[in-house]
Amino acid sequence: MHKALDAILRRLILQGRLDVRWPDGRLHTYSGGESSGPAAGIVLHNTRAIRRLVFNPGLALGELYMDGDAEPLECSIYELLEVLMLNLGRDHGLHPGARFNLGLARIKRRIDQYNPAVSSRRNVAHHYDLNGRLYSLFLDRDRQYSCAYFPTGQESLEEAQAAKKRHIAAKLMLDRPGLNVLDIGCGWGGLALTLARDYGARVLGITLSQEQLVEAQARAAAEGLSDRVRFELRDYRSVNEQFDRIVSVGMFEHVGVNHYAEYFSTVRRCLKPEGVMLLHSIGRSGPPGGTNPWIRKYIFPGGYSPALSELMAAIERSGLCTTDVEVLRLHYAETLRHWRRRFAANRDAITTIYDERFCRMFEFYLAGSEASFRYDHNVVFQVQIAPDQRNVPLVRDYITDAERAASRQRQSA
Repeated sequence: MHKALDAILRRLILQGRLDVRWPDGRLHTYSGGESSGPAAGIVLHNTRAIRRLVFNPGLALGELYMDGDAEPLECSIYELLEVLMLNLGRDHGLHPGARFNLGLARIKRRIDQYNPAVSSRRNVAHHYDLNGRLYSLFLDRDRQYSCAYFPTGQESLEEAQAAKKRHIAAKLMLDRPGLNVLDIGCGWGGLALTLARDYGARVLGITLSQEQLVEAQARAAAEGLSDRVRFELRDYRSVNEQFDRIVSVGMFEHVGVNHYAEYFSTVRRCLKPEGVMLLHSIGRSGPPGGTNPWIRKYIFPGGYSPALSELMAAIERSGLCTTDVEVLRLHYAETLRHWRRRFAANRDAITTIYDERFCRMFEFYLAGSEASFRYDHNVVFQVQIAPDQRNVPLVRDYITDAERAASRQRQSA
């Protein structure tokens, strides 16, 4: 197995440098000769680690790091994953075993993403019903657990998350108070509360997370907004009321390809004829694929980030119109960089809530996600949808105008 992994790494690492310390203590450096690129190293403590990396690297690397069988060598886990992701992003990096696993993932994805209401609630609880203090230790004060928006790239995390909410509100065209808004997958309620407080909307936020529901309801009561915002533990498929606006941020990734028709059928049923929806979702810039097996097992069971071709086809079949598409490319990489650094700064506090293995799991998740948004095909789509193409202005100037007006109002408050 040593020879097999050695051959894979020789073919894989063409940019940057990877040092590997084998179980017998030997050190070997892999580099394609390109002087540019990051450098990192890995220690493999036993032959089991080698064998697992050969046969199922997508699942094995994260588990080996969690269990201490493989560790970064004189670098951080992010630096290690940066080198690997930079090279895996190239087609040449797919050795026969990886190609087989990728093909198998594409075949299995409809099984893995079968998300009826009962499964959806269980999958959401797996990640979002963790101890609420954990999220307070690495997210912004508003607990926005989705891609922030960096207009200049110099914003703090708090500023970028506030900018994200203004960007979304502008695309929702909340030009008059009293509009009824459905927030599908409302998280801890930050966006819904902002739309009610700053834009005069009346909002129904739905979630499948009991922890998020309790926190969101408490926040609404504390801000005196319970008469304008209500939160419910509810599956999107059960909603039958009609709304002027619908927004969904960071939830579509949990729908699953089998259920896209159900999702957009719900949107069409619940959106008034003159309404507008804004869908904000992680996606992939390449063709349809499968979810990384480690992410599927440990972080987001049932999750999948769609290709734009899959998303557009589902919208077309629903009879809805796509009125605007924006691709946010490196914004999530910057968001994850902030989260990763805050997690590291608060690691001691987090170990009092969870054990070392959990901390390694979360570190691997944050670092791997950031690297995938920088070097692989992960992006974020913001898709504006309406029943009628005439529901939005002819040109996009209204988005910038609304954002600037909201920013000025915030500064003068």
